[in-house]
Amino acid sequence: MPASPCSSIIHDQMRVSLPTLGNQPPPASNQQRLAGDLRDSHGRVITDLRLSVTDRCNFRCVYCLEPGTRFLPRQELLYKEEYLQVIQACMNLGVRTLRLTGGEPTLYPELDELIEETGKLGLDDMAMTTNGWSLNKDRASRWHDTGLQRLTFSLDSLREDRMAAITRSKTSVSQVLDAIKTARDAGFPRPKVNVVMMRDINDDEAVDFARAARSHDLDIRFIEFMPLDSARDWDKNQVVTADETRRAIEAVWPLQKEDGGNPSSTSCNWGFADGGSGRIGFIAPVSRPFCGACNRLRITAEGRIRPCLFSHDEWDLKPLLRRGLPLKDIQSFIIDAAWNKQPGHQIGQDDFQQPARSMSAIGG
Repeated sequence: MPASPCSSIIHDQMRVSLPTLGNQPPPASNQQRLAGDLRDSHGRVITDLRLSVTDRCNFRCVYCLEPGTRFLPRQELLYKEEYLQVIQACMNLGVRTLRLTGGEPTLYPELDELIEETGKLGLDDMAMTTNGWSLNKDRASRWHDTGLQRLTFSLDSLREDRMAAITRSKTSVSQVLDAIKTARDAGFPRPKVNVVMMRDINDDEAVDFARAARSHDLDIRFIEFMPLDSARDWDKNQVVTADETRRAIEAVWPLQKEDGGNPSSTSCNWGFADGGSGRIGFIAPVSRPFCGACNRLRITAEGRIRPCLFSHDEWDLKPLLRRGLPLKDIQSFIIDAAWNKQPGHQIGQDDFQQPARSMSAIGG
């Protein structure tokens, strides 16, 4: 429905009064505003929301956070009710899948309640990414019973010394593996395990992870190292391409490519040609960008919309939420932000510029 005259006046006032970083995004086309769903100016339909619920993390992974990183004050983050309002607004615009991210989302004090209340909204799929440090049987069962459908774990080495060196934490490999088993025992389907591959750090473990996939029926996904580190010292020479990793695995176990059922999937998936358990996936944003079919929108823990991980523009929803504006005004703001999604991230091009904020601050 077209906005009412009063709604238009409110929008005009907000264009002037919001702070520079939180100003209203450039408007979508009139046709798109009337359509009432989420599309960008390049024709991509947005149906997946990545919502960060905290920028805090108890790990300091070398590809993400430096030890001295300071996090936002709690009062700058959204409240649970505001996260729910954002989720509902996005669902009204056609979003059907949600991934809760961070930082480390299990550090968010109202996570259990947020999952329970979100589970009642009728999403097609709700998933969460975690490092697994705090998962126990009771919590996993509660998440599963109240609507969380999938869990993805981060694990970048199967060797305890490397785990400590990469994460700069006290969480062990065995703890994460136990958390994965706990998730399965609670009823979650085959977990995904994300592995960021880095040259001369863990690139010799591809076969070890493939063996773990076969032994424990896991969905191991190898991710190319991206320029999202807070130290800002990413070097393309550290990138281990998906093709390199696949060749290392296929020297031991031939792989068979699976049919791609979802054109917007970030992962290219392979099964073992001998019918072995488990699956291998490759997420290759550096060597094989998949921007053309991207259906994702990201919202940070403090309420800023980032149409792409590598956006330099972001638009602040928090002032609208804190002023108690109607859901239709929140939706109009989101429509405009999605419309401004960039065509691609340009990693590898001469004019590429790394975003100012790290993955933990953005939310994966």
